[in-house]
Amino acid sequence: MSVETQKETLGFQTEVKQLLHLMIHSLYSNKEIFLRELISNASDAVDKLRFEALSKPDLLEGGAELKIRVSFDKDAKTVTLEDNGIGMSREDVITHLGTIAKSGTADFMKNLTGDQKKDSHLIGQFGVGFYSAFIVADQVEVFSRRAGLSASEGVHWSSKGEGEFEVATIDKADRGTRIVLHLKSGEDEFADGWRLRNIIKKYSDHIALPIELPKEAAAAEGEEKPALEWETVNRASALWTRPRTEIKDEEYQEFYKHIAHDFENPLSWSHNKVEGKLEYSSLLYVPARAPFDLYQREAPKGLKLYVQRVFVMDQAESFLPLYLRFIKGVVDSNDLSLNVSREILQKDPIIDSMKSALTKRVLDMLEKLAKNEPEQYQGFWKNFGQVMKEGPAEDFANKEKIAGLLRFASTQGDDGEQTVSLADYLARAKEGQDKIYFLTGESYAQVKNSPHLEVFRKKGIEVLLLTDRIDEWLMSYLNEFDGKSFVDVARGDLDLGNLDSEEDKKAAEEVAKTKEGLVERIKTVLGENVSEVRVSHRLTDSPAILAIGEQDLGLQMRQILEASGQKVPDSKPIFEFNPTHPLIEKLDGEQSEERFGDLSHILFDQAALAAGDSLKDPAAYVRRLNKLLVELSV
Repeated sequence: MSVETQKETLGFQTEVKQLLHLMIHSLYSNKEIFLRELISNASDAVDKLRFEALSKPDLLEGGAELKIRVSFDKDAKTVTLEDNGIGMSREDVITHLGTIAKSGTADFMKNLTGDQKKDSHLIGQFGVGFYSAFIVADQVEVFSRRAGLSASEGVHWSSKGEGEFEVATIDKADRGTRIVLHLKSGEDEFADGWRLRNIIKKYSDHIALPIELPKEAAAAEGEEKPALEWETVNRASALWTRPRTEIKDEEYQEFYKHIAHDFENPLSWSHNKVEGKLEYSSLLYVPARAPFDLYQREAPKGLKLYVQRVFVMDQAESFLPLYLRFIKGVVDSNDLSLNVSREILQKDPIIDSMKSALTKRVLDMLEKLAKNEPEQYQGFWKNFGQVMKEGPAEDFANKEKIAGLLRFASTQGDDGEQTVSLADYLARAKEGQDKIYFLTGESYAQVKNSPHLEVFRKKGIEVLLLTDRIDEWLMSYLNEFDGKSFVDVARGDLDLGNLDSEEDKKAAEEVAKTKEGLVERIKTVLGENVSEVRVSHRLTDSPAILAIGEQDLGLQMRQILEASGQKVPDSKPIFEFNPTHPLIEKLDGEQSEERFGDLSHILFDQAALAAGDSLKDPAAYVRRLNKLLVELSV
C-alpha cells in the first residue's frame, strides 16, 4: 500500500450530514440502487475523459481501452468499483465528496418531513449519487488520480459517513477512481458475483462502455489459485443507437434514471432517429416530478450532447426552449463538430433546425400523454404547469400547440383544480359564443366570488379563473385559440356579443340614459381616483365594481412589477355601478352632498377590496364607515 502524506481530517458540509442520515434511514427498501449510482458516476467520469482526450490525447496515458470493473471479496466483506476515467485531484475529492454544490439544496432540506417513505421520494428528486454507498457500507474508501497528474498526486479519501472524512496524498500509478465499500453487518449478499451481475443487468445494461466482473478461470499448471479473468456483463452499446423495437420499457426507464439521477420512472419518453438533410438521434423524457431548481431559470439544464457517440457536454441548453427546461434526455448528432462549444451551439443554424424539431417532438409527446392518459397529464400539470405557461411568450411558432396543453380552473368546478383545457371550454361554450372569457386574481376564493362574474352566472356562461402569479402576463401573449379571442371580464366595457339579446342591449342603453346625472355626481366626488364612471352591464347582485382600462396593467402585473422594484405606470380604474341595487337607488336620492360623498367613497373602497386590491387610505374608509353606522343607529 502507498505511503500516505499530507493527511487531514475534514468535516462534511451540514447538508451532506443530513443527506447521509436520510439515505441510511429512508432507502432501506431499495438498497441495491447504490451500485447503479456508482456505475452511473463512473460512466460520467469515462465520458469526460473521452471528451477531454480529443484535444489532449496525452490524458489517455497509453490506455485507451475505457471500462468499469466491479469486484468483491467475500472474506473481507468488500465490494470494489473501479473506472479508468478522468479521476479526481485532491481538491476535486474535497469539493465533490465533502459538499453538495447543487442548486435547490436549501429547498430540498426544507422539504424533508421525517416521514421515511415521503423523504425517499425527495431523495429521488434530488439525485442520490455517491452518498448512496453508505446505504450498504459503514466505511467507504476512494482512491483516485486525475488524468494528467503525476503518479505521486493520487488521493485517498475515507469516511464512515458520520460527520467527517480523511484525505491523504498517495502514489497511484493508474488514472481514474477506485471505490471500496466495507459492507455493514448483514449486507454480505452484495459480496456475491451472481447478485452483482443481476443488479448490473437490471440497472446498467444500457451503459455504453464495458462493465466487467471477475470470472473464475481454471488454474494454470503449478498455480495454487486460478488466474483472475474479467468478463463484460452489460450490452455496452448506447441505448439510443439501438432500434426501438429491441428496447424494453424497463431499459428506457433505467436509462432515464441514469441520465437524470432520479429514481422514479419517467412519465413518458420519445425515441427518434432523423435521417436526411440532418442526421441525429434523440431520446427525450418527461420526468414524473419537478426538480427543486425548476424555477431558477439560471440553474443548469438541457440535454446530454453526444457527437457521433462521443460525449461532448452535459446540459446543452441550446436544443430546447427555456420553458421545456425540465425535459431530460440525450441528443446524438452526426453533423456537429467534436470540438463544439456552448458559444458555437448558440449560433449554429443546424442547432436552430434541431431545436425546432425537438421542441415539436416534446409538445407532441405531451399532447399524446394528455389525450391517452389524462390522469398522468394532470400530475404533469401540477408539477410543470407554471413553467409551461412561459411558453406562449417564448415560442411564437408553437403558441397554439402550447395553448392546447394549458389547463385552467373555471366556474364549472368548485375546487380550484386546474383541469380545464381550452378545447374543453370551447366544447361547452354557449351557442353563438365567439369569445373565451377569463378572470385573473390573487386566489381562487377571490375570483370565484368576484362581482365581475355575476352576469356570467345569470346567463350560464363559463369563465376561466386564473390565479397563478404568471397568469396575467401569460394572457398578454395569448390573443386567441381556435379562432376565438380571449376576453378579460374585468377589463374595458364588457361586450357579450351574440349572448346579449337586442332587448337586453336596448334596455341597458335606456337605463344608462336615465342615470347620466348620477354618473356625473359620482365622477365629481371620486375625481382623480377614477378614469371613468358608468352604468354596469356586469352586475346583478353587487352595487359596484372597478373595471380595468383596456390598455392598463391588471393587479397581478402591477404587484409583480412593484415586487421587482420596477416603476409601475399610473392608471386609474373605471367605477361601474349597478343601477337597480338598493344602495345605488338610495345614493341617487341622497340630498346631502357630504353624505353622498361618503357613500360614494365607501362603495369605491368596497369595490377595490372585492377586486383584491389594498386601500390607499384605509383609515379614511374606516372613518366614513363608522360615521355611517352611527347615523344608522341613531
